[in-house]
Amino acid sequence: MTKLLTSIKILGGVIALTGLVCVALTPFIGENVFEPLWAVEPLSYIGILLLVAGLGIATSVYVGLGFSQRGSGHGLNGRYSGPSWSETTLQYFQLFDHDLGRPLRRIAGKERELRAVMEAAPGVVDIGVKDLLDEIERQTPNFRLMMSNIQILIQLESPASENELQPVEPAEVVRRISDRYSAVASEAGKEITWWSEPAEFGLVYANTSAIEHIVTNLVDNAVRFAGTHVEVKLTMNPSHFFVRVWDDGPGIRQQYIQHLFDRGWTPEVVRREEKSSSGLGLFIARSLARKSGGDLTVESDDRADGDHHTAFLLSLPSNLGANSNGVH
Repeated sequence: MTKLLTSIKILGGVIALTGLVCVALTPFIGENVFEPLWAVEPLSYIGILLLVAGLGIATSVYVGLGFSQRGSGHGLNGRYSGPSWSETTLQYFQLFDHDLGRPLRRIAGKERELRAVMEAAPGVVDIGVKDLLDEIERQTPNFRLMMSNIQILIQLESPASENELQPVEPAEVVRRISDRYSAVASEAGKEITWWSEPAEFGLVYANTSAIEHIVTNLVDNAVRFAGTHVEVKLTMNPSHFFVRVWDDGPGIRQQYIQHLFDRGWTPEVVRREEKSSSGLGLFIARSLARKSGGDLTVESDDRADGDHHTAFLLSLPSNLGANSNGVH
């Protein structure tokens, strides 16, 4: 289609040029072509008509071609001419996230300060104040995860998004996430434990933000649905590394598992109830895993007389040869 429009544009230019030549030659050849009375006017009219028609065709095609390619973010020569809708949206969202992040950090900081004061001066504490502090502590990670989910979702929609490999220590990523959710789990009477095999896990080459985002979603879900215990385990083989997030919750019904990674799906959808979450976390987690060359799977047992549990297994290529291919 683009080649056809370009050809029509060139034809319009040729017509306009022919018209211009006719107008220029009118004083010289007009009287040899037409009657003396009409020596100038007819050729002038023809030339002007061709000039206007040619310019009109060329301009129309140029404008139409520009509009057809503007949506894809490319100019008339196939070169990138500006940010796409996804990139523009992501830029605005990052500003929005930054502006929201500052007051959220201040609120979380004041919450920790107030708890420290209360612990330093034990006494009668208003139950409403304690409940408020507990709610702030529970909701802060949820809010951060929600904002991160939105940002990752916009990036996934962008055709220009890349999977940038960096040296990363998965054990350190898991440790940070476990520390972040330990207080929330403890408040609910639950415990998070993690370990790695081998103990010295070392470096892998992967998308750092993708690993952190996927594991954060998995740990967040596990803490929410666990009975008393969440377990995170790291393992590896020569080509891949694995993060297994297990919880002793009631398990997931077998008929739900096939829909678990669907975009926007939650069990409330089936029951026609109000959704308790967006249903984007697991969809985004699997999308990131597969975009990184890995996968995210689930196993679950919801039998009352069985070892009811849910376990998510993240597998990602370790790319151990990436450091010799120019990745820094």
